[in-house]
Amino acid sequence: MRLVFQRAGLNVLCLALLIPAVSINANAQKKSRMQDAARHSREAAEVFTEIMNIREKSIPKELLDKAEAIAVFPGVIRAAFVFGGRGGQGVISRRIRGGWSAPAFFNLSGGSFGAQIGATKTDYLFLIMNDDGVNGLLKDKFEMGGEVGVAAGPLGREAAASTDAMLQAGILSYSRQKGAFIGAALKGAAITPDNDLNEAVYGKKASQLLTERAQLKLAEMPAGVRIFPRTLARYSIK
Repeated sequence: MRLVFQRAGLNVLCLALLIPAVSINANAQKKSRMQDAARHSREAAEVFTEIMNIREKSIPKELLDKAEAIAVFPGVIRAAFVFGGRGGQGVISRRIRGGWSAPAFFNLSGGSFGAQIGATKTDYLFLIMNDDGVNGLLKDKFEMGGEVGVAAGPLGREAAASTDAMLQAGILSYSRQKGAFIGAALKGAAITPDNDLNEAVYGKKASQLLTERAQLKLAEMPAGVRIFPRTLARYSIK
């Protein structure tokens, strides 16, 4: 009988020691997730600011004001040795009354095949121009250039001559590599939600964050992610 009680006491002691350890580990994981979210938001805001500060080559304001959502994927790595691929993480905010929604976290991926070798790092920026483009993002996987048209976004004064692209394309895309910022239609790449991160930060999936009824206002967002919608609001707000 004494042995039974000793074993029971040992089990209780082990459980008592295990609970704080699990709690500490969960808190550490949550802190790490919040740091990742803040980093993605900060890097996206920096890329957007740098692009908009390029004189005569920034995104025309009339296009920004028409966009329903804006996506930024900083430092997407494209590596190739015969088979190629790209991969990166970024954020997407949707326009709301008086500003922009909380940034939802997404992954950008894609592949290619051909005689290629080497590796590059590229910043990508997408203007999602209409509801079809936004609705595509609400799916579990959205392929650029599929049901929603993608066009190279015009820059500076070129916007006046790009009416067709503005009206027909659901997404206008841009890229920057080694300082050069250009309009470039990125077709074949897939955008998928990083819902592990979205749920860790907001308790919501990307589709919920970008749905009008569920959008968070600036004051409701975690402090670390506010920099991206604040940056967008500096350049376009309704």
